[in-house]
Amino acid sequence: MSHSDRWPPLPLNEWQDTYRTLHMWTQIVGKIRMTLSPSVNHWWHVTLYVNSYGLTTGPVPYAQGFFEIQFDFQQHEVNIITSEGHSASRPLRAESVASFYGGIRESLTLLAIAVEINQKPQEVADPVPFDQDYAHCSYDAQYAHRFWRILVSSAQVFDRFRGTFLGKCSPLHFFWGSFDLACTRFSGRLAPPRKGVISGPAYSHEVCSAGFWPGGGAIDGPAYYSYMVPQPAGIEREQIRPAAASWNSELSEFILMYEDVRQAESPEQALYDFLESTYDAGARLAKWDRVMLEA
Repeated sequence: MSHSDRWPPLPLNEWQDTYRTLHMWTQIVGKIRMTLSPSVNHWWHVTLYVNSYGLTTGPVPYAQGFFEIQFDFQQHEVNIITSEGHSASRPLRAESVASFYGGIRESLTLLAIAVEINQKPQEVADPVPFDQDYAHCSYDAQYAHRFWRILVSSAQVFDRFRGTFLGKCSPLHFFWGSFDLACTRFSGRLAPPRKGVISGPAYSHEVCSAGFWPGGGAIDGPAYYSYMVPQPAGIEREQIRPAAASWNSELSEFILMYEDVRQAESPEQALYDFLESTYDAGARLAKWDRVMLEA
């Protein structure tokens, strides 16, 4: 596979409608997992995971055993498979969020999977319940596939980065609320309490978190990010790598635009340098016990 296939262009303005629709579709699937799965610290029971087809829930418990819902961005299908050997499949195509929601409910019913989810989307402005959302109805297969290819290439680098840490570290997972791929390291110390149903449990302990996001708002394009909670004094003045990366004062985090990564001589090394140098800056300033935490 060529460099351009592994790190394809993903200009935000060319796939934004598909991005918004897919965001809502993943929220529906993610909420199914969240509703049926036992709670895990820091909301780790709600996420999706990158795999060799697309994005998956992993095993979700139900009365008969386990089932799994998978977005296949190669064949452009959403598949539901149960441990009892039954399955249901729907094509990924241009259709409204309301239609997609109805179709997933029908498939679950056929497979005797009973679940009722909160239909209000999370972490978006002016949320519209899934069964009433007819505005988001786009699906560009080419851009969905590109997005997944970037997740795969990025995940390989994140897995390498994750493997050098001995302390508590999250899985590399996909948060459907914020629509980002993320990996989080923990110092082992408590953080100042935060209010909020999501942010309270998510940031109960000191963390260094990094990830990939398709962009929006303050960031007009896909980007990698890295931040510390709580934020150590002076981190915004730290020199990090590669040279294209910088501190974003509006978001209070380091940002490296994806386009700078894909144009690098070695995208893998550029991304790894970003992950390592931003973690090093934060952990050093926050005085993490790095002898105990790092391999």
